[in-house]
Order: sequence, then structure tokens, then C-alpha cells
Amino acid sequence: MGMLTKLLTAPLLPVRLVTWAAQRALDQANEEYYDPAPVYAALAELERALRDGEIDQAGFDRQRTNSSTDSTRSHDSGRTSRDPGGRAP
Repeated sequence: MGMLTKLLTAPLLPVRLVTWAAQRALDQANEEYYDPAPVYAALAELERALRDGEIDQAGFDRQRTNSSTDSTRSHDSGRTSRDPGGRAP
């Protein structure tokens, strides 16, 4: 029975291969998109600039706020809007 199943489903192998490859690409993209390391690196660089006197406290706060707002906006752009209770509008 196993040989017959393999023979009958052989024409579907290209579809399975494309599906498998697309899923691997999606998994990798999600890992990179939600990876906090670039955010931490940018914050570390911003703190270094503040510590070295390259920017003042107001500039630090402004850039940190803009950075966190941008990352929140980009992460939420693909999601549906919901109120804090978790109900759809």
C-alpha cells in the first residue's frame, strides 16, 4: 500500500516542495521581523551617544520615543484593531 500511495501522490511533490520552501521562508522572515536584537543594538548606540555627549537628554528622549513608536506601528500594521478588552471594534 505504501508504494501505491507514493506512486499516486508523486505528481503532488512539486506542490509540497513549494509549500515547504514557502513555510521555511515565512518562518525565517518572522524570526527576523520579531527579533529584538536590532532594537536593543539601536538603543545601546543611542545610550552611548548620550553618554559621550553627542546628543543631549531631550534628543535622546525624542529619538527613543520615535524609535519605539515606529517599531510599534510596524509590528501592529498587519494586525486587526482591537480595544484593550480584546474585542474587535
